[in-house]
Amino acid sequence: QVHLVESGGGLVQPGGSLRLSCTASGRSFSNYPMGWFRQAPGKEREFVATTRWIGGAAYQKYYADSVKGRATISRDSAKNMVSLQVNSLSPEDTAVYYCAVSNTRGLIASTISKTENYDYWGQGTQVTVSS
Repeated sequence: QVHLVESGGGLVQPGGSLRLSCTASGRSFSNYPMGWFRQAPGKEREFVATTRWIGGAAYQKYYADSVKGRATISRDSAKNMVSLQVNSLSPEDTAVYYCAVSNTRGLIASTISKTENYDYWGQGTQVTVSS
């Protein structure tokens, strides 16, 4: 049985940073897309960042426009883990952040950010940006 467990959420001041981690168990996802989405109150779940295996230990990284330039996603395939760091946080970043993994290796740029293409989800971790 697959489980994704996120950690690292909490209360952060505007301008601060957060680092989230997610570890998968139950099977290896080293060759599959693994990334992050978020859902703010009253809004739909949205893409934040994700990774796609391109061979060996290399991953291509994709970012939403809302975090591009201030977010870094990383994979540790040996630990079945994905991490996300976001800097220069604002109240608009307040949301529940979810880790997700897809069973589809062939996702491309136009499909890899779609929630419907991810098959396993973590329980979510709350991030609140407030002074």
